[in-house]
Amino acid sequence: MKIGHKLIEHNFRFLIQNGPNLVWKDISTERLFKDKKIILFGLPGAFTPMCHQKHLPGYDNMFEQFKELGYDDVYCVSVNDAYVMNAWANDLLIKNVLMIPDGCGTFTKSMGMLVNKPRQGFGYRSWRYSSVINNCVVEEWFEEPGINNESNDKDPMTVSLASYVYKFLKDKKQV
Repeated sequence: MKIGHKLIEHNFRFLIQNGPNLVWKDISTERLFKDKKIILFGLPGAFTPMCHQKHLPGYDNMFEQFKELGYDDVYCVSVNDAYVMNAWANDLLIKNVLMIPDGCGTFTKSMGMLVNKPRQGFGYRSWRYSSVINNCVVEEWFEEPGINNESNDKDPMTVSLASYVYKFLKDKKQV
């Protein structure tokens, strides 16, 4: 994925609370991103140490700061199913970030971020990245260095952190 590219048309499968029941609901890329400025970040997986302790909570905690810069929402996408994404959000008491399940990795693959994590036994997961999506088009792109399919990395987490993205966007706005 590069700056200027349009997101693929894709339907995400969410589990939505409907009274006492959970119901499946397909929500399209267009519905999620059209006419909005979104901070979207991808990470390897729910409940994994760095994602759980730092990556996702960072965006949830900085949500209001992104809103003050003019962004409509913050979305987290992971190659996990809707049950896992919902459980993870509940466990961390996530209030501000929309958790997007990409169970088959189709969307993540279209972003060029689907990698194999064999050493951990994860199978295919997302490489860490963050982006600004403006009306379905990539406006900014922050990809962690060293993308690979052999798990021979130290799970870098620098340019995809909420604090890094926020500082970049704040500095850009002041120019």
